[in-house]
Amino acid sequence: MDTLFLEFFQNTGFYLCDYRNIIMIIVGMIFIFLGIAKDYEPLLLVPIGFGMLVGNIPIFKGLGLGIYEKTSVLNYLYFGVTQGIYPPLIFLGIGAMTDFSTLLARPVLMLLGAAAQAGIFITFLGALALGFLPNEAAAIGIIGGADGPTAIFLTAKLAPQLIGPIAVAAYSYMALVPVIQPPIMKFLTTRKERLIRMEDPRHVTKREKIIFPVISFLLCCFLAPAALPLLGMLCFGNLLKEAVVTERLAVTARTALIDIATILLGITVGASTQGDVFLTQSSVKIFVLGALSFGIATASGVLFAKFMNLFLKKKINPLLGAAGVSAVPDSARVVHIMGQREDPSNFLLMHAMAPNVSGVIGSAIAAGVLWSLMI
Repeated sequence: MDTLFLEFFQNTGFYLCDYRNIIMIIVGMIFIFLGIAKDYEPLLLVPIGFGMLVGNIPIFKGLGLGIYEKTSVLNYLYFGVTQGIYPPLIFLGIGAMTDFSTLLARPVLMLLGAAAQAGIFITFLGALALGFLPNEAAAIGIIGGADGPTAIFLTAKLAPQLIGPIAVAAYSYMALVPVIQPPIMKFLTTRKERLIRMEDPRHVTKREKIIFPVISFLLCCFLAPAALPLLGMLCFGNLLKEAVVTERLAVTARTALIDIATILLGITVGASTQGDVFLTQSSVKIFVLGALSFGIATASGVLFAKFMNLFLKKKINPLLGAAGVSAVPDSARVVHIMGQREDPSNFLLMHAMAPNVSGVIGSAIAAGVLWSLMI
């Protein structure tokens, strides 16, 4: 009886567990707490956090249970991450939810979304300096775009062994937008600048809204063909939304389809963070670089808005530059809140959505450029 009990105990997770599993389980619980109690990107952090719990249950190798074992169910689901299937589906849903009216009403704000992508390329150079291979550095740099699906898509193509830390870093900083961005925004702007009011945007016709996804897709993908899977789905989703006659498809894309893709991506990315795979020196470097990248992207957008004001008669509120990172719609919401702290009657949200959605396009183009450079 004692022998049977000992054999049973040696097959349990309590016996097989080591400190790295415990650390990642605690991190997973923190993610779940932040998602539920603090409402920080709950649709992302809760699946990823629970996935961390799933991935760090100690098991015997060879039973076909672990996410890295070829015959396991988790491995089949993880195929959508490693082959870049889930991110384009999420982009399809984002396109079906996005209104490009404010961007079309004042196209100059698109430059703020482009400026914020500076964090991607500066971090790319920083990763190279820290000894990462060029393809790994390119994948790490994309964290600065603050776009989880884009980061996962590019990493799957260039450095699949880094999907876990890069995905967790990207989504962590997306969730922490309300914490990270405000101090940078306040430090780089004066109260007078934060009080600048934006004029009401012009009316955008339905024809313009329908033409935009077609023309922008052609222009962007001729510029960066490697961005085709992401931008193609983003623009297609937006066309479904604006065409009206395809509203049924648009509703599916922005509800059921994006929810399913988000659940599968979140749980499998979380499960890929097994302690023995995730807790490495490279992961620590990636998190540090990711934080710097996000800070640089925010600062670049704000500073470029201040630079633009040197030449514009109708000044831009520099806070809008922080919305250039593609954490939709959180960074736009943070800009709006920061503006209202100075003047409760100043509504910046609809204006901030212009650089915000252009940041989504910009991060996808940047990913395509980096991918093509690594080929």
